[in-house]
Amino acid sequence: MTVPVPAYPTPLGLLKDRSVVVTAAAGTGIGFAVAKRAVEEGARLLISDFHERRLGEAADRIAAEVGCARPETFVCDVTVEDQVQALRDAAVAHLGGVDVLINNAGLGGEVDVVDMTDDQWSRVLDVTLTSLFRMTRAFLPVMYAAKRGVMVNNASVLGWRAQKGQAHYAAAKAGVMAFTRCTAMEAADNGVRINAVAPSLAMHPFLAKVTTEETLAELVKREAYGRPAEVWEVANVMLFLASDLSSYMTGEIVPVSSQQA
Repeated sequence: MTVPVPAYPTPLGLLKDRSVVVTAAAGTGIGFAVAKRAVEEGARLLISDFHERRLGEAADRIAAEVGCARPETFVCDVTVEDQVQALRDAAVAHLGGVDVLINNAGLGGEVDVVDMTDDQWSRVLDVTLTSLFRMTRAFLPVMYAAKRGVMVNNASVLGWRAQKGQAHYAAAKAGVMAFTRCTAMEAADNGVRINAVAPSLAMHPFLAKVTTEETLAELVKREAYGRPAEVWEVANVMLFLASDLSSYMTGEIVPVSSQQA
C-alpha cells in the first residue's frame, strides 16, 4: 500500500526576518524546495548554485510561486575556495548577516568500487564533503561574531546503510555526519547550532538522471510508505532544525526516512 502525499504545509512564520543562505538551490531538488519553504516561512533569502541559468530560473520561480520579492542570487562553485569566500561576503552584504546556512551541495552517481576511478572518487568527496568544510570554515566566523546562527547540512541514510555502487557517496555522507557532530561541539560556545538531515529517498528529476530505473524501483520498495518523499517533506525537517523549535539540538543527525529496518 502507498501512503498518500500529505497536503503542502501552511506557513507558520518559523523563519520570520531571518537571513538564510542555501547552496545548490537551482533545479528541482531539495535545495530548491528548502529555499522556497524558507521564504514561505518569512526568511530573507540568498540562493547559490554553480549553474547560472538554472539559478536565475529558480529565483524567478520562487518569486512567482510564493508571490514575494525575487531572492538574491550568487553563482558559486563550492569546490573553489575563492568563490566560497565571495559567496560569504555577498551574503553579508546583501542580507546584513547570516542567521541560517543550509549546506545542500552534493554529488552522487552509481559505480562499483572495482570500476571506480580516482577522479570519480575525488569528485564526489570534494563536492559532497570537502565543500562542506569550505563553507563551514567561511561562514562560522560571521556567526561567531554575532554569537548566534544555525547551520543545517544535508547528509543521507547511506551514511549508515549499505547500497551497492555507492561507496564514494556513502563515505562522503558518513563524513558529513561526523563533520557535523564535531563542528557542532566547536560552535556551541559561540551560540551556533549545527545539525544535519539524513534523507532516504526524495524523488526529483536529477536523481532520476543519475540512478537507474531498476535501482529506484528497488529503493521505493524499501520505503514503508510505498513512495519516495516529496522534496518539501525533507525541506520541512531542515526548516525545523533551522528554527527556534529545535533550540536545544546541536550535533544531531535527523533521519527523514520511512525505510523499514
